[in-house]
Amino acid sequence: MTERVPSDHATVDSHRVHLETVGRTGRPRVPLPDALDHDPEELLRLSLEGDEAHAQVTADLRGEPGVEGAYPDAQLARAGEGENRLAAWLDRHGLGEGDPLLFDVVTAGYQYGLRRPGERVVYDAVEAPDDGLADIAEKFG
Repeated sequence: MTERVPSDHATVDSHRVHLETVGRTGRPRVPLPDALDHDPEELLRLSLEGDEAHAQVTADLRGEPGVEGAYPDAQLARAGEGENRLAAWLDRHGLGEGDPLLFDVVTAGYQYGLRRPGERVVYDAVEAPDDGLADIAEKFG
């Protein structure tokens, strides 16, 4: 079941993070808030101010989790192929290293949102799939 939830709703937990870059490549990287527990290789649903995408959690050289890209579907996110919607979104808004972002927890462990401070977004909150179904989908996806 899908429910529409605004970013300022009491059920949405917002965390302030600052945009980073990856080494000399200059690729953007969004660190995950310390309060969240995510493992590298984990897939997340990530809304970029309403633009739905999928992202794979990666670890930096310190082992800290973050997201370096957001893609149209889970398979492309795993492969890091196709249009990187995160990079496009950051470019569209002129965001760069050190800029603040808000990382919203829409559905803990499954769905998150990224937005600029001061922006209000309405998310289509989706329940996390059953673990058994997710495992089956992972094998075929």
